Amino acid sequence: MSSPCPFIASPGRVAHKDEYPRTAELEARCVRMLGGLWNAPGATIGCSTVGSSEACMLGGLALKRRWRRRTGSAATPNLVMGANVQVVWEKFCRYWDVEPRLVPLEGDRFQLDADGAVAHCDEHTIGVVAILGSTFDGSYEPVAEIASALDGLQARTGIDVPIHVDGASGAMIAPFVDPDLIWDFRLGRVASINTSGHKFGLVPPGVGWVVWRDDDALPDDLVFNVDYLGGNMPTFPLNFSRPGAQIAAQYFTFIRLGAEGYSAIARECRDVAAHVADGLDALGPFDVLTRGTELPVLAFTLRADVTNFNVYDVSTRLRGSGWIVPAYRFPPNREDLHVLRIVVRNGFSHDLADLFLRDVERRCRCSSASASPTPTTRASITEHGASGHRVPRSRCMTVRTPPTRIRSTSPTSWSPCRTARAWRALSSTRARASAPCCTARTGSAGRRGRSRPTRATPCARPRP
Repeated sequence: MSSPCPFIASPGRVAHKDEYPRTAELEARCVRMLGGLWNAPGATIGCSTVGSSEACMLGGLALKRRWRRRTGSAATPNLVMGANVQVVWEKFCRYWDVEPRLVPLEGDRFQLDADGAVAHCDEHTIGVVAILGSTFDGSYEPVAEIASALDGLQARTGIDVPIHVDGASGAMIAPFVDPDLIWDFRLGRVASINTSGHKFGLVPPGVGWVVWRDDDALPDDLVFNVDYLGGNMPTFPLNFSRPGAQIAAQYFTFIRLGAEGYSAIARECRDVAAHVADGLDALGPFDVLTRGTELPVLAFTLRADVTNFNVYDVSTRLRGSGWIVPAYRFPPNREDLHVLRIVVRNGFSHDLADLFLRDVERRCRCSSASASPTPTTRASITEHGASGHRVPRSRCMTVRTPPTRIRSTSPTSWSPCRTARAWRALSSTRARASAPCCTARTGSAGRRGRSRPTRATPCARPRP
């Protein structure tokens, strides 16, 4: 029996809009919803992508073509952005022959600012990338201040530099909990915005979105008209054939939660982030840099007087409890700063936050009792613990639900060597359990010399 709704039976391919028109309609509705959410001035133009990385690529390509069309220059263009950008922007510059102009961090400024952006712009600048939610610390870059500074630059020199807002996370947070923050299409200099549906858009990977303020922001030579599938279909994503299930999930989530639901989730994530920040302050050895007041992201480091362990030790030992808390070094010129980062997402409740803080306290207490500190190197976060022994990776690591932990035989200390032995013992037990759960007895002679038949005897050990 056929389904009363063909879309539910098969979301189909996004590329084949004639065969799967309902998928195309849901995509168009999502784009219109995002355009309204980001205060687009008129008819919205945009598309879905495999993820926010592809959306960034499309936004950057449009900036480059728009600059080339406006200036006619054959020189190498440049793109201005902070040194804290996600790696996709460095990939874009390398793939499409654009000079990356990275504005370095200075002192306590961990993001791009207006003065730094304007100082790096010239007649070959295709645009400025402003990040709404830095990868390194979760802070918002001052989009309105950057736009105002670029307005002043154009008034003085005539150089027109547009802005692309990389809102991979923040574009699905700020509209719901910071409605008075001006960062979107209300600024005339913002040409395009991208976001990720599988981050705070709350759908499974992978889907991203990019929206342009009007037709002029998306040059016509980036749009291809395809007719060999039947009909005439405009397309401009980098990927052509891809499933439509994530688009259906995004539309369903928009309709199910609405603005009220997204606002409640964003506020709850911020509340949990503030709770974790307060808990880290109370533990003592940590200095919290960002407290989740913008993105629900915390970046924290160790105080200067803590010398017998470092952030990489903390990250490694928390993995023993099933928590993935990345430790990393900040970009130039703050390479001296090593931090840990926590991203609070939907499902990370106050109860889990309390469990996490207890694990942090226990691991830090064990690290404080350690005889010697571990060198501050990135190698220490991969496979080796404080004593140099290889540490097994957890089979099920997630920041939201810690798996069952392998505990040391000593309740007051944590030994990588002892944990490794426990892991090997557990692995060998599982290997034995996966073997056939019976043994065959060979035939033996009976009373009258006849051989008894071979029979199977169940093992004593339980089935896996």
